Order: sequence, then structure tokens, then C-alpha cells
Amino acid sequence: MTQSKAPFSIAEYERRLAKTRVAMAAAGLDVLFVTDPSNQAWLTGYDGWSFYVHQGVIVTMDGPPIWWGRYMDMMGGRRTCWMDHDHILGYGDHYVQSTEVHPMQDLAQHLSARGFARQRIGVEMENYYYSAKAHAVLSAELPDATLVDATALVNWQRLIKSDAELDFVRKAARISDKVMRTALERAEPGVRKNDLVADIMHAGITGVDEDWGDYPAIVPLTPSGLDATAAHLTWDGTPMQAGEATFFELSGCYRRYHAPLCRTIFLGTPSEDMRRAEAAQLEGITAGLEAARAGNRTCDIANAFMHVLAKHGIERSGRMGYPVGLSYPPDWGERTASIRSEDETVLESGMVFHFMPALWMDSWGLETTETILIRTDGAAEPLCDVDRQLFVKG
Repeated sequence: MTQSKAPFSIAEYERRLAKTRVAMAAAGLDVLFVTDPSNQAWLTGYDGWSFYVHQGVIVTMDGPPIWWGRYMDMMGGRRTCWMDHDHILGYGDHYVQSTEVHPMQDLAQHLSARGFARQRIGVEMENYYYSAKAHAVLSAELPDATLVDATALVNWQRLIKSDAELDFVRKAARISDKVMRTALERAEPGVRKNDLVADIMHAGITGVDEDWGDYPAIVPLTPSGLDATAAHLTWDGTPMQAGEATFFELSGCYRRYHAPLCRTIFLGTPSEDMRRAEAAQLEGITAGLEAARAGNRTCDIANAFMHVLAKHGIERSGRMGYPVGLSYPPDWGERTASIRSEDETVLESGMVFHFMPALWMDSWGLETTETILIRTDGAAEPLCDVDRQLFVKG
């Protein structure tokens, strides 16, 4: 076995493969081609900033998976994947951004050579990293194969975290605490937002003690004032101002595992409307955490929160959270279950969610969230340790 930097034991990867193969069999697949970088890393350990070119993992019903990508990234595969070198394949650079040939032609040759030219092949069609052109070329190169949509097949196997994964999530949570406290301490009128974000990113990358920080799948979201009425704005060079609320949507990251956390700070004196919303939001979060128990459903969390909001006369729509764990840009969510009223996914011990019942109002935003672990008994455990409140700095 190659000497690699894969973060987990071979037994852990074999456990993941076994779960994936059960799902493949249920879907009637002979082989699975995985393009989501998070799923690639979960199955093989591969970790590199190369997802801007075509790459993926071939999973068959026996033996180790095969990582396939650009030749120069094949070397990164040898350094980070747990498999032997003969399970790490690379295609030539003449395929990269060419109008004459396409990397899927190379992939088709590998699949054909392994006897899959007439088989049922699963592909992740609703995925950031599998293009329409890639699907068209692969279909043309394998005319006798049946390409089956296997979107999120691997993602669903990741929903319940192993003890080894939970250890990484907890380390990410400690880094989340650090980056959030850095943001709250540094925020004050006159501080340029880009300088504040530089401090946040420095805190995240330095990590906590020996647990170094990785880059998060989403950059720091730090909008102020009217910008905070929108959910996903980043930063600029404008100085922070008195009389405005700023929410921080951040996450520490350890070995690609995340624990997102949001808090809001007001520079000055918040309005009574904001204070009433804060009280409702905090009460709703407590109710949601009580509902987040093994055996309940994701919709029970959402409905518990929404019931409190309705009692306070506050309207809100949209989902209120999603599973998190291992991820790459552009999103730290796992893209499976959702915390919303129409989702009936049954909660099980070991699931980790970003419970995010944020409020975006006409002139301000209020984000207070928790990464939570579903436990065998009792209410969910918030994994971060920053006070749950609207922070005020006069």
C-alpha cells in the first residue's frame, strides 16, 4: 500500500465503500462514476485544488476504488489517496480545455477496458462538477452503456458520521469558535471590512493548538446594514459603521470537515424590533434543539422553530438547515436532507446539521445558528461554544 496522507484508516474507507456498494446494488448499478470532490475525498482521501478540471472516482462492486484525473494531479492522488498507485490514473494535458478532444474520451476507454461498455453506469448529473458536455461525450463514447442518474447516492451514505469523522467535526468546531470570537472582538466602527476578514481568515488557518485550519468551502460572509438583508454577500473595503448590524457566517475547517456558525453584532443600540426578533429567534432555536432527537424528523425541527416564530408574529419561509461535514467549494452543505417543513428525513444518531434559522428583514439581518449533533438519547448537542445572543458593542 502506498505511503499517503489519507486522513483515515483503510478500515474506515472500506466501511464507506461497503455502504456505497449496498446503495449501488439497490439502484441496479454495475459501476459508479463520482465527480463531487467531497464524495471523491470521502471514498479515497483525495485532496487537491484540481476540481476545475474533469476528475472523478470509479467505484465497482469489488476491489479498491479508482481515482481518475489529470496526469499532473495523479501525482497528488498518490500522495493523498489510500489506494495503490495502479488505482490512480491520469490523462494527458492535451485533453485539458481542448476543442478537439475531451477527457471523457479517456474515461470511456478505461471503463471499456474494465468491461463496462455495456453496463449500467451511475453518474452524478445534478452536480457542480459534471458538465452537460461531459455527459454528452461520455454517452457518445459508450453508446451501448446505460448512464443512470446517481446524484447524491454517495452523499446519502455520508449522512451518519463515524466516530473518526465526528472527531474531525469537533476539531472544526473549536476553530469555528476561534474565528467567531475573532470577528466579534475585532468588529468596531471604522474597521475596514476587508481587514476584519483578513483577521478572520488568519484565525481560521492558524487553527487551535496542533489542529491546523484548512480553507473553508465558503468564504467569510460578513454583510452589514442593508447588505445584511441578503443572505450571501461577502465583503468590501468599506469601514464598519455605528448604528448597523453585521452578521458573520463562518466556519472552521479541519481536514475538510466543517462546523458552521453564525452570530450577529450591532454597533450601537439595536432597535426594539431587532430585540423582539432576537428573543423569538433564541426561543425558537431552543425549541428546535429539543425537537432534534433521534427518531424525530428534520421537519420536526423546522416546525418547532416556526411555531415559536408564529407565536411572536414573525413571518419566515425557506429551509432552516442542512447536513454538514466534509466539503469543498462552493458549498459546505452535503446536499441531501433539509431542515424544512416538507422534509421527513428521520433523524439518527451521528447526523450533523447546520441549524440555520436566520432572519432577513427589510432593513437588517439577524443570523444566529448552531452546528448540531444528533445523539442517541436526548436533544441535539450544539458543537460550538460561543454565546447564543445578539452581540452589542456601543
